[in-house]
Amino acid sequence: MARRELGDVLLDVNGLCVDYLTLNGAVRAVTDASFQLHRGEILGLAGESGSGKSTLTTALLRLQRPPAVTAEGSVVYRDATGTATELVGRTDKELLPLRWNKLAIVMQSAMDALNPVKRLGAQFQDVLQQHDPRMSAKEARSRAQDLLALSGIPRDRVDSYPHEMSGGMRQRSLISLALACDPELVVMDEPTTAVDVVMQRTIMSQVLRLQRELGFAIIFVTHDLSLLLELSDRLAIMYAGRIVEIGPAEELYRRPRHPYTKALRDSFPPLFAPLKEMRGIPGAAPDLTDLPPGCAFAPRCPRAMPVCNEVRPQTMSVGATVDAACHLNDPAHAAAGAAEGDAR
Repeated sequence: MARRELGDVLLDVNGLCVDYLTLNGAVRAVTDASFQLHRGEILGLAGESGSGKSTLTTALLRLQRPPAVTAEGSVVYRDATGTATELVGRTDKELLPLRWNKLAIVMQSAMDALNPVKRLGAQFQDVLQQHDPRMSAKEARSRAQDLLALSGIPRDRVDSYPHEMSGGMRQRSLISLALACDPELVVMDEPTTAVDVVMQRTIMSQVLRLQRELGFAIIFVTHDLSLLLELSDRLAIMYAGRIVEIGPAEELYRRPRHPYTKALRDSFPPLFAPLKEMRGIPGAAPDLTDLPPGCAFAPRCPRAMPVCNEVRPQTMSVGATVDAACHLNDPAHAAAGAAEGDAR
């Protein structure tokens, strides 16, 4: 939680919108995503399943596939000299120098992402020689062993097939593979899925150690808010395709400014307080093809006011470090919201 000073801006996202094209028209899956990611920062991206987390991250790296399309907005990568490169609208060929060298990703279902018929070293070699054709097979093998050792995997595992490794080792291997070309940003889309809690903590400890040693930024995607609170500098909370709150992790935990953030927090065991009864979030996430005219969370919100059902809240600054999209933060509506909460 805010463990370090943040560096210069690495990624600048403004008004990013992503649609899925269907026979019945375009369905907006990400709406007006705007944030900055700094060098060396760990940004946690949280929300229920279907909130748009994976769609957003694949759009950031220009990895979305039809029927997903970027409808609007800008994603600007800034290198170490401050030179800006707009990623939206670039072709795969134009993006090739950035992918893996600067921007890498660990996809969902990482445990099953390795090629089952190739030894681990050969898969590392494919990546390394694709991005540095001058690298020999011997150099690639040595680099692969070094990367595996960084993640706590024995160097001789370079000759193993994926099925000869445990689930945790496979997931750590994928993380090592993402780091093969020393990227400045690694997107991790639920990389600890399908492993037990003990292995999850082991993997995350390794990730944090690598991040401290190598200095890369992370966008970490999960629905597990308690995990993100332990490792993130800042949190971005998504609901119905929209970032509804973003700010320092500890501040969002201590004093969430959006009812959805609070509901998400209260649905997990507390980290810094005695155990208490957990409360699930009533209802279900909305259908993106039929969003309500006001706040998408209003039908599930215990503090919803009439205005919440009628007017979509705009994102506003709340204090110096938090942005939230909720009418409760608007002085014109805050008093009514407090009265509504007391009544319930």
